[in-house]
Amino acid sequence: MALNPSSERLADVTGRLRAAGCVFAEDEARLITEAAATPDDLDALVGRRAAGEPLEWVVGWAEFRGLRVAVAPGVFVPRRRTELLADEAVALARGALGRAVVVDLCCGSGAIGAAVAAAVPDIELHAADIDPVAVRCARRNIGAAGRVHEGDLYTALPDDLRGRVAVLAVNVPYVPTGDIALLPAEARDHEPRATLDGGADGLDVLRRVAADAPRWLAPGGALLTEASDRQVPLAHQVLAGAGLVPRVVIDEDRGATVLTGTRAD
Repeated sequence: MALNPSSERLADVTGRLRAAGCVFAEDEARLITEAAATPDDLDALVGRRAAGEPLEWVVGWAEFRGLRVAVAPGVFVPRRRTELLADEAVALARGALGRAVVVDLCCGSGAIGAAVAAAVPDIELHAADIDPVAVRCARRNIGAAGRVHEGDLYTALPDDLRGRVAVLAVNVPYVPTGDIALLPAEARDHEPRATLDGGADGLDVLRRVAADAPRWLAPGGALLTEASDRQVPLAHQVLAGAGLVPRVVIDEDRGATVLTGTRAD
């Protein structure tokens, strides 16, 4: 049961968060107060946020494409820009012939898979991540809508998915190693580095994913991934070099760039 968000309590929490440098202190104070069960619990939550923990870890959830997605400490926080990747995955799943097989690889919290399943219920959904903490979180979010596997990229997936996947959504880590220090402190200092660091040019994991994608995709199936706008030319080459037909989608409002690589029929 949440605490009563009285004006005095909200004002006190807002002041503490503002003093800690939280830009949206009033909004965060409301969310944190709603998440607390007791005054001691509230004090602990405010302390965690003031110390720089991501708000989503503190309150236990993130909003993603209209869903409240559970997010545990140690799990990558789904960003609003990644909703474009989910949007594209939903469109492809709806357009697939028959019951689409959808895979959310590097799934983290499972936000993308959960969003696709919510929009297109009649799919065969699989998700996978190498981190057991993320796998547990994804299982909470995906529930009965699909299966969540633990392992490194494709090694986690059942062999019978080879050549059957219509939508392969992979939110790979794509921050170049040298740019990690430039990230906001709550990401740089708290989120697992493996979920952010994509190697020297940010595309190391994408190369691994793209190289094996044609073996898993159905004819006409597509790999979808997120990247920064400056990575588009090289990421385009990575997909084309793997035998996929690249396409780029940009949403300036969300600051999002998605690359799609389609296996030719």
